[in-house]
Amino acid sequence: MASGDQKFRERKNQPLSPPTPIVQPTTPTKRVLITTLLAGVIGGGAGLVSKHRKAYPNIPTIYATNFAIVAGCYCGAREFVRITRRSEHDDVLNSTIGGLFSGALLGRLQGGPYGALRYSAIFSAMGTASNYAGHKAKALLENYRNKDSIKLPEWFPIQILDEEALAKKKAQEQKIFAERSFGRLNKEET
Repeated sequence: MASGDQKFRERKNQPLSPPTPIVQPTTPTKRVLITTLLAGVIGGGAGLVSKHRKAYPNIPTIYATNFAIVAGCYCGAREFVRITRRSEHDDVLNSTIGGLFSGALLGRLQGGPYGALRYSAIFSAMGTASNYAGHKAKALLENYRNKDSIKLPEWFPIQILDEEALAKKKAQEQKIFAERSFGRLNKEET
């Protein structure tokens, strides 16, 4: 028992290490799977608001499946290119090359050799544009989140005053109020 107490005192005297943050690694499989599922949900939603829903009752399922297939193929090709090139996951060139490959594959299945050219150009352009816009939007959101307060232009009629300017404004308002009150008293006396 004494040795147990001694160990407890030794632990108590040791400095506590800071807690390690919980970081869940984002693997390529998770990135592809989550994006594919999200695209399937968006496709199902698009099918629900489609005008063809009354004529074809299973159109939401068809849209969801097509969106998921296209997103899975594109994201899989993009991750394959990222791993092959050994680059970061936010590299725009990964989207371009992944769009070329996935568009060529899906275009060949859908429209033959000419379809492969069209689809690869479309997938490459759309994938690169969405990836670029996403990174720009992420940077803007992080910049907006890090701001403490909003700076308004000098000409804007609503201003955020510091303590000194607020005290000056209150003194000026009290002076104007006193002048108005004194003016009312003079009018009442006459």
